[in-house]
Amino acid sequence: MNPLMFDLDGFIRRFVTKRERSLLADDLSRYDTELQECLGGSRVLVIGGAGSIGSHYIKALLRFPVAKLVVVDTNENGLTELVRDLRSDGGYRIPSDFITYPVNFADRVFEKLFRAHGPFDVVANFAAHKHVRSEKDIFSIEAMIGNNVLRARRLLELLEQCPPRHFFCVSTDKAANPVNIMGASKKLMEELILAYADRLPVKTARFANVAFSNGSLPLGFLERLAKRQTWSCPLGIRRFFVSPMESGELCLLASLIGSSGDIVFPKLDEARDMIGFDQVALDLLQALGMEPIICSSEEEARARMGEIRKGGSAGVREWPVYFFESDTSGEKAFEEFYTADETLDMDKFVNLGVIKNARRRPLAEIDGICAELERLFAREAMTKAEVVEVLKNYLPNFAHIETGKGLDQRM
Repeated sequence: MNPLMFDLDGFIRRFVTKRERSLLADDLSRYDTELQECLGGSRVLVIGGAGSIGSHYIKALLRFPVAKLVVVDTNENGLTELVRDLRSDGGYRIPSDFITYPVNFADRVFEKLFRAHGPFDVVANFAAHKHVRSEKDIFSIEAMIGNNVLRARRLLELLEQCPPRHFFCVSTDKAANPVNIMGASKKLMEELILAYADRLPVKTARFANVAFSNGSLPLGFLERLAKRQTWSCPLGIRRFFVSPMESGELCLLASLIGSSGDIVFPKLDEARDMIGFDQVALDLLQALGMEPIICSSEEEARARMGEIRKGGSAGVREWPVYFFESDTSGEKAFEEFYTADETLDMDKFVNLGVIKNARRRPLAEIDGICAELERLFAREAMTKAEVVEVLKNYLPNFAHIETGKGLDQRM
């Protein structure tokens, strides 16, 4: 099949989310008037706007007549593609006052542009380390916690000086009963922003895997195909999925509708909506008109791929796939969006639930946690186990899964 003719959005609807209609369609209709009032003539700042979720938040946002949009991201190429995508599509209400900046939201230049372009009515932060593989060693762990927690703390201090009407910071399903440091860092991020809930109108969202998002395993299948490389996929790892556009719509609703301190999540059914990565791989091959060559090792898969390359690409109808049992640190076999002690509002939205009683620590306690982490990171030598122990002291439900293996040891 010609890759240019492959309908990825259609594949996601039919085989991954199994929804022809957006999960958020009814809620967008229910709250259309309120969204129009919130966003009409508004000034919006999106941090991390070149990523999969941030860019689709922008696409959902630009269905409404915003007056100003400033987008910040460290990915300069991603910002370039975002602008080209929006302007080439022709279906978005791009304001005349629209500008992108390739800067880090923790840099001094960000503070300058924040003050120069503000005040903002809506600030949405999508800048985050989102991969479990980011806990590979003490250096990646420090960078992850620095981005997800410590720099987010400085952002909140800046926002307090010029408060927006709405502030949103994206979380993850992995913050519910976390088993990896990424999830624990996002749980701590939740508690950080909730400590400001009486000072700023803060909201967040936990949600499912975004199908074929940047850096995801499913997108990796297509990239491996384009590079004529074998596929590798874990067995038994099941996830809830939302489409890229649904991720943006979910965050738009979560950022604007409801009360300060709300944590929003999608109403999804385990039996109906959860799907394994291995099933996505098999369905994708079938949709591409191909069959898997099941291999028993990475070496066998690479060898079979070598044979295919020697034979030329014309008429290739089989592709090597290595399925393996997951054994990496922090890997959770299933997803959950809330814990047993969290109070839920299942009536506010049609297809979203809201956690209403999430723990709110005093800001002084949050400062203490951040200070302890900064003292730990200031040392010349530290261990992953020490970081885990500090996080466990503050997050009693953090049950870290350590196997001594990371995702960088896999294809």
